[in-house]
Amino acid sequence: MRENARVTAVLGPTNTGKTHYAIERMLAHRTGVIGLPLRLLAREVYDRIVKARGPSVVALVTGEERIVPERTAYWVCTTEAMPHEIGADFVALDEVQLCADPDRGHVFTERLLNARGLKETMLLGSDTMRPAIAALVPGVTFVSRPRLSQLTWAGSKKISRMPERSAIVGFSVENVYAIAELIRRTKGGCAVVMGALSPRTRNAQVELYQNGDVDYLVATDAIGMGLNLDINHVAFSATAKFDGRRMRALFPWELAQIAGRAGRHTSPGTFGVTGEARPLDEETIEAIESHRFLPVRKLHWRNSTLEFGTTARLVASLEQHTGNEWLTRARDADDLVALKTLAEMPEIRDVVTTPQRVRLLWDVCRIPDFRGISAQEHAGLLARIFDFLKSGPVPDDWMKRNIDRIDRTDGDIDAISRRLAFIRTWTYIAQRKGWLTDESHWREHTRAVEDRLSDALHARLTQRFVDRRTSVLMRRLKQKESLVAEVNDKGEVTVEGEFVGRLEGFRFRQDGTGSPDEAKTLRQAAYEALRPEFSLRSDRFYNSPDTEFDYTEQGGLMWGNTAVGKLIKGPEALRPQVEVFVDEEAGADVAEKVRRRLQHFIDRKVAALFEPLMTLQRDEAMVGLARGFAFRLVEAMGVLSREPVADEVKALDQESRSALRKHGVRFGQYTIFLPLLLKPAPTRLRLVLWSLWDGLQEFPESPPPGLVTIPHIAEVPALHYTLAGYRPAGNRAIRIDMLERLADLLRAKDSRAGFEATPDMLSITGMTLDQFADLMGGLGYKGEKAERPKAKPVTEVPAADVAANVTPETDPAAAAPDVAGADDMPAQTTPAAPDASAEAEPPAEAPVEVETEHYYLFTWAPRPRGGMPRGDRGPRREGQGQRPPRQGQGQGGDRPQADRGPRPERKEGERGERNKGGKPQGKSDGPRGDRKGGKPDHKRNDGPRNYEARPPREQKIDPDNPFAALLALKGKV
Repeated sequence: MRENARVTAVLGPTNTGKTHYAIERMLAHRTGVIGLPLRLLAREVYDRIVKARGPSVVALVTGEERIVPERTAYWVCTTEAMPHEIGADFVALDEVQLCADPDRGHVFTERLLNARGLKETMLLGSDTMRPAIAALVPGVTFVSRPRLSQLTWAGSKKISRMPERSAIVGFSVENVYAIAELIRRTKGGCAVVMGALSPRTRNAQVELYQNGDVDYLVATDAIGMGLNLDINHVAFSATAKFDGRRMRALFPWELAQIAGRAGRHTSPGTFGVTGEARPLDEETIEAIESHRFLPVRKLHWRNSTLEFGTTARLVASLEQHTGNEWLTRARDADDLVALKTLAEMPEIRDVVTTPQRVRLLWDVCRIPDFRGISAQEHAGLLARIFDFLKSGPVPDDWMKRNIDRIDRTDGDIDAISRRLAFIRTWTYIAQRKGWLTDESHWREHTRAVEDRLSDALHARLTQRFVDRRTSVLMRRLKQKESLVAEVNDKGEVTVEGEFVGRLEGFRFRQDGTGSPDEAKTLRQAAYEALRPEFSLRSDRFYNSPDTEFDYTEQGGLMWGNTAVGKLIKGPEALRPQVEVFVDEEAGADVAEKVRRRLQHFIDRKVAALFEPLMTLQRDEAMVGLARGFAFRLVEAMGVLSREPVADEVKALDQESRSALRKHGVRFGQYTIFLPLLLKPAPTRLRLVLWSLWDGLQEFPESPPPGLVTIPHIAEVPALHYTLAGYRPAGNRAIRIDMLERLADLLRAKDSRAGFEATPDMLSITGMTLDQFADLMGGLGYKGEKAERPKAKPVTEVPAADVAANVTPETDPAAAAPDVAGADDMPAQTTPAAPDASAEAEPPAEAPVEVETEHYYLFTWAPRPRGGMPRGDRGPRREGQGQRPPRQGQGQGGDRPQADRGPRPERKEGERGERNKGGKPQGKSDGPRGDRKGGKPDHKRNDGPRNYEARPPREQKIDPDNPFAALLALKGKV
């Protein structure tokens, strides 16, 4: 009956319906077998037949999967797994042109020569196989099927300009991942199909593409074998691949096999190149478009009649040559390489002594190297499995340990892909009959592990290469449906439940990827939901209290934590204007409402913080010089350095000054200011308004509140410090109000003779003595550093012992103490004269240990004219420029020294002081001269002391005074 069976070769290019035709013919018979080149394609055909006939009569047999119902009528298999001699009425072999493949060709050639149905045999493939089939299969009938659609060359395109429903083909995992990542960034996402994927992962990825979630497919050449997808364009990212041994250019018929996936049924398709791939030559393009290629001349063959007497005879039979001119012996496949390796192992060679052991060894060697680690590693695993099988089934605990190591879904795409490759080995073992004690359990277990890994891999691929949001939204757009957009209370905007952006104030910030056209569509859909939200939000904004608004130090206007506008320069420094941040789509009414509310806020803020200045400006009673000076003060925003307006201050009369003081204006020694405007809030706003008015790009920031001094940065203009309420002096800048307090203390000191810093001075500045000296240097004072002894009691010594050891000879201070140390030394009583031994021998233990302390003696040291701005030459009296103050009117003087500065330093040898008539009143004995002729003052005073270099001035009696006689008598009593 087999001799009378019909053999038909259905040949033609891709998209001719050959596989569909073979399935229909098989279902027309009672039983049938179809062999397919890929496990993925076998699963697809299996699903189609199950849908038509039900799962109870359809079997699926691959290397890693075996579903065989009891009433199986139709077998769907990979070519290697096709059953032999089962007596099926129909047998079909798909993609017979793979007989020319160097790796798997011998398997297809064996099926071509030997696989026959009882009633009908069908060979499906390319027309290039016609001469070989005609020579090797007697009685064959040829049927040519033309392509249903046209395939044309489209040239080279960039991936960013790739049309929708395109497949980009790469020939390595790294290339596929790189292309997929680029498409995700530019197009929103893609599906990934590779031959190494499990059927479950591959089907999930194909479904992602087929249902329109993504419009792009990135695949290896696995899609060239019968996978029917809705592809309009196929682009090659390369035209060469590594075939396992070397890099080689793709043959024209291989390019045609892959390019033929473009076009579905009667829809035309195109092919081209992308990336760094060079365009195809004209001859290759013409051959692909016309489907004319050189015929196959040689088929790879390996002897299928094997001898199992010994391993040597088995190897010899596998290496047998053929005399057929159409056949050529295939190169050593992985199973033959593994057989040779194991046969040389002593532990294997010694036990393989029977044909049954040889056959078992051959079955073990046929386990594919799914892991792909190395040939030696694979041979070691096979040796271990054979060692188990020669004495019984593979132990369950060993299987469990190996599978448990793989049964993990954590990790990235590469880690899960490796585990999937590893589980395929144990799945293959579980499919072998008699190798395990409980085959059904391990088949189900390995299948479950593979399914979990497949789902995890699909999730990782989708997470990495698909923008879910964009894909879902694009699908709804293609369906011409109106998109549903919403805004929640957090300002998050969703379209069709997918997050697309955030509403920040009155501006929509789109968080989108994909092409510009897709982003534009999503933006339009989002604004459909935002239009009513803009109106509601603007009403809430307009009715919000001022406490919800604030301004930044760079001029931004905030509503809570959201920027809603910024300040811009107005007609006056104290009248800034507002620029709002409102999208055009919100409408002009919303923008105007936001602008008015922000303008009200900033106007009220300026009026509240600068109220003293505003009142000063509006005072109509102030006229003349006072009004002009008030204008200067308003122009300077309440803080005006005294030096530039010294002449104007001098010109003010007492009435003008009194009018200004009524408004809180303080005429300080260094600065004229309103104390209320030195507070942190007005200072912060003053810097912003001045920066706007001056047109600065970056505004100076106000110092932290509460600091008396801040670092002085030379690069920062001095005007910035003045506006911030500080004055640079040395390495620090001191707050203006504190500087004036310090100036009040300095005016009471004798800056000609010199003075030391008091605790009040250090307390005001919050500085150490060295830091204070640097500050004083910045104010025009000269500080001379010196040291002096400081007595510190060590042990208590009786007063009698001390008196016995202290004499004018041993302690000169006891005879005539120095005034400079008078405040630091206790008063001593002159002791009785000691005997000679007391003078010759020092005491056994010193009563005190002497320490030193340093101090600064400050004197006014004006710099030469032109060396420093006039305002930096030291303190001065209000309205008197640089007129030196009178001497003798310090802390112990006769008159207060308000608004008076120190007298300029005189040359060496000049009299230290003069009376009102300019006559000298005494000599200066140095910075620490004695009071009243140098006699020591033994009155104890723990506070700081001041000494004058002249005797006290006698007050002259006016002869016209009616009390002159009484005063004269009082002086004689």
